[in-house]
Amino acid sequence: MTHKLFSSWTLRSVTLRNRICVAPMCQYSTPDGVAGDWHMVHLGSRAVGGAGLVMVEAAAISPEGRISPRDLGIWTDTQAQALAPIVAFMKAQGAVTAIQIAHAGRKASTRPPFLGGDPIATDAEDGWEPLGPSALPFHHS
Repeated sequence: MTHKLFSSWTLRSVTLRNRICVAPMCQYSTPDGVAGDWHMVHLGSRAVGGAGLVMVEAAAISPEGRISPRDLGIWTDTQAQALAPIVAFMKAQGAVTAIQIAHAGRKASTRPPFLGGDPIATDAEDGWEPLGPSALPFHHS
């Protein structure tokens, strides 16, 4: 008997080959928001490994919406087009793909967690003014 985890699952017109889903994991690995070789290896290996669903990390919808200066983005055609071969590869391996669309709001303009996650001053070379629904500043703790 096949365990349910390894059985296919259908939601409307989308069928996953199994119920193993790779959650989006921010990689903070691009200085310009454009996916590259790191993303192909990171995401592609999960598809090759047999995951039914592979979710692409949080992709900022605007430069002001990035968490850090090294976030993946989808606010330009170049950024979106860079994801196309990665998505095609994952689909060729049998995985269903998804993307986490993101806007960091008041938590924008911070260092990646592995560099402390602290806010970046708006006047710093790699900082910007966060834009969000609250005027309350983000305090890293």
